[in-house]
Amino acid sequence: MVGNNILTFAFLNSLIRMNRLPALGLLLAVFTLSPVVAQTSPTTTTQKATYTNPLPVEFGDPYVLHTQGTYYMYGTGGGAKQGFAAYSSKDMVHWKPEGQVYFHDNKNGWSDPKAKWDGAYWAPEVYEVKGKYYLFYSAQWRVNPTNEVENFRIGVAIADKPTGPFVDLTNKPLFDPGYPVIDANVFTDSNGKMYLYYSRCCYKHAVDSEVARMARQKGWYQEIEESWVYGVELKPDFSGVIGKPVLVLRPPVKLGDKQAEWESRSVTAREVNRRWTEGSVTFKKDNLYYIMYSANHFGGQYYAIGYATATSPLGPFRKAANNPILEKNSDKGGSVTGTGHNSVTYSPDGREMFCVYHGRTAKTGDERVVFIDRMHVKDGRITIDGPTTSPQKLPSGVQAKGNTR
Repeated sequence: MVGNNILTFAFLNSLIRMNRLPALGLLLAVFTLSPVVAQTSPTTTTQKATYTNPLPVEFGDPYVLHTQGTYYMYGTGGGAKQGFAAYSSKDMVHWKPEGQVYFHDNKNGWSDPKAKWDGAYWAPEVYEVKGKYYLFYSAQWRVNPTNEVENFRIGVAIADKPTGPFVDLTNKPLFDPGYPVIDANVFTDSNGKMYLYYSRCCYKHAVDSEVARMARQKGWYQEIEESWVYGVELKPDFSGVIGKPVLVLRPPVKLGDKQAEWESRSVTAREVNRRWTEGSVTFKKDNLYYIMYSANHFGGQYYAIGYATATSPLGPFRKAANNPILEKNSDKGGSVTGTGHNSVTYSPDGREMFCVYHGRTAKTGDERVVFIDRMHVKDGRITIDGPTTSPQKLPSGVQAKGNTR
């Protein structure tokens, strides 16, 4: 509109020079046009106070760190080559790529980039402790005398900045439980103690259950492998663990368990002969411990999120009656599947809680992309307003600065 007004003014001024319009007429013409400009300008400059999922970030297993007024997101993939990349944002909506922040070949690197899945650099999470930044992740360990296909362990790397470069603390994994492990998550309790939660992989972990027997009877699979979540106290300097890991979560044993139906969909849909419990994240609210987790095949449509609660950090945890709290909506007219492996963050003013997770849509295909939806915790119950693909209000404390997606 501004350009049009300038052209109009120039045209009228030319009429004056040609004596076809008195100068007073020009003034009247300009004032006559002004109300039109005033009415149309707000329409062209109004900023939308919304955002829309999915975000333009191609991460699996997204984790968000909020520090010094900036959000940093880490995840699996995102263009990183045998390592991890990061994005940054001031408002949780507009994300800027920060490039690769961890490289496997740092001076203390212990992983094997030539192993299956290009070394399987998965599920990074970054924590700030005393001005330093610690990256927990999983990868294939190069010490593999029995040539295991899945030889995952958990490592810890350190940096002076959230954008790295991160260097491994030592030239070996954090600890070796004797089986493949992934999906590290660290929780710091109010007394200062820190706990590591991780997932024991399904690999070579066949478990007898009523679900496994049913699958065998129906001729689907001869055995069902499972992944379980464990918790263990961490040493304050992240040099190792204290004591033995405690089993925290596992898939249901009995068919009559109300969690069995949704946690076994990858088996009953005959996607794969595995049941997962992975991608956990733990937090505490009103003296109650919550652990969120993902079940089913991470590459399938039934990947979904549930949670459990306990009165101590290592349990026993009780799974919630309203599970799953986030799952595909493609059977309800939506386009989102494979929702899972989440982290939790808060709006800039700290008033709203958000679930950050990955999913797939009809447009993204097999590529995992990031979603951020509001979550609520009240009276021991978690709910999530998602998955959404329609415009959502900006997080509280964010001022609209420009049109969002």
